[in-house]
Amino acid sequence: MSTPLKSRFSASPAKWIRCSIWALITILFSVWTSSGWWLLALPLFFDLYITHFLPWGFWKTSKNKTFKSVMDWVDAIVFALVAVYIINIYFFQNYQIPSSSLEKSLLVGDFLFVSKVDFGPRVPNTPLAFPLAHHTLPLLNCKSYSDFPLWGYKRVPGLTHVKRNDIVVFNFPAGDTVPANPKYSNPDFYSLCYVIAEQNNVTTAIAGQYIKTHPEEFGKLLFRPVDRRENYVKRCIGLPGEAIQIKDNVVLIDGKQIQDQPGVQYNYFVQTKGSYISQEQFRKWGISKEDQSPPLAQNDYKAYALPFHKDPNGNMNPIYEFPATKEVIAEIRNSPVIDTVIIETDVIGNTEVGGLTYPLSPEIKWRRDHFGPLYIPKKGATIALTHQNLLLYSRVIHNYEGHSLEIHDGKAIIDGKPATTYTFSMDYYWMMGDNRHNSADSRAWGFVPEDHIVGKPLLVWLSLDKDRGWFNGKIRWNRFFKKAY
Repeated sequence: MSTPLKSRFSASPAKWIRCSIWALITILFSVWTSSGWWLLALPLFFDLYITHFLPWGFWKTSKNKTFKSVMDWVDAIVFALVAVYIINIYFFQNYQIPSSSLEKSLLVGDFLFVSKVDFGPRVPNTPLAFPLAHHTLPLLNCKSYSDFPLWGYKRVPGLTHVKRNDIVVFNFPAGDTVPANPKYSNPDFYSLCYVIAEQNNVTTAIAGQYIKTHPEEFGKLLFRPVDRRENYVKRCIGLPGEAIQIKDNVVLIDGKQIQDQPGVQYNYFVQTKGSYISQEQFRKWGISKEDQSPPLAQNDYKAYALPFHKDPNGNMNPIYEFPATKEVIAEIRNSPVIDTVIIETDVIGNTEVGGLTYPLSPEIKWRRDHFGPLYIPKKGATIALTHQNLLLYSRVIHNYEGHSLEIHDGKAIIDGKPATTYTFSMDYYWMMGDNRHNSADSRAWGFVPEDHIVGKPLLVWLSLDKDRGWFNGKIRWNRFFKKAY
């Protein structure tokens, strides 16, 4: 016999209150995210607490204890995964610092509490995804998300906007195309095309086609939506509408010098007066094992052509190369065992050591420490499509803002129509690491579009020193709940 309709609505006052609370939360969340999809949860909550048309908790009345126990665990796990999924997308997420690009502000082994609310959480491009997995499922080594549906960019209103010197988590802009072979995925597909093109005196288009047709060497090319690209963390140096320039490691914004943050460091050559630097001394200076180098080989001295000193017998004293902050370098200079300290330049002898720089073009020869000036696109700003601007902003027009772009006889064809100007539809940012000589950042791959911004690190909630053992200082207690800045 069916349950009378009146009894369906005869829930206890406590259940009506719970239902009302969840309904209010759902409505407010729907308004905040400007998404009516969340309202579909309202009838589910109503049925869960009031009408019970659906067999919620059907297994709880089962006489099979094993089945009941298993389903209790499944219920708890599903609830936890859904909760984590929503929290990670809209509120906060944990990230670990894997590389030294932000030292000494953030260290390798720092675990960050990253707020999605500060800059406003993004509605995911790929809403159907497995929680706690970014783009690849562990063990199965397959995609953790579905390409359908694929939503466009939308950001929920946040508490603030990205400001200069903010540390920002973002999706790697050049990570839209990735060779499956990890050997060739670093730094990125476009740099790989450029290197192959330079080595073989061909165009980057031909080099890209070569990579596509040789999966046995490079692996299959993977194409990732914005929210499934690798997560990077850097410091915002340049804002939309500004012009950035770097001269001898000095950063200029609109022609005016900006001061480095306290944790910024550069690479230096350090020559002793004859002794070798001990592991204990490196640790006192805060130089990790990863950043340490053995003394340079004899043939490097001549190649670098730097003014090193020799002892009275004509022998070259030990020379090390490592990154350090200005404060540490001042301490090193004053050490009685140190002879010479020289900052590393982006050209040593006849060799460029700074790596590839944006844009990847033989016509623009900017370097790591001598870069720009370069205008950072601002939403609504219009530029003339000159030959140089097409070199600088073609990636913005095509890859980030989704327009077709062709160049015929030096003239731009955008979406099939001739164009002499272009108006940007998004804001862009310039991100750099504090470990300036050891950071693959905007100097290498260019601008960070606003739709790639993930969140703002607030604090370090755990920090593990990979150079130490668990009973020998592995946990950096002094960094617990340290602000991330």
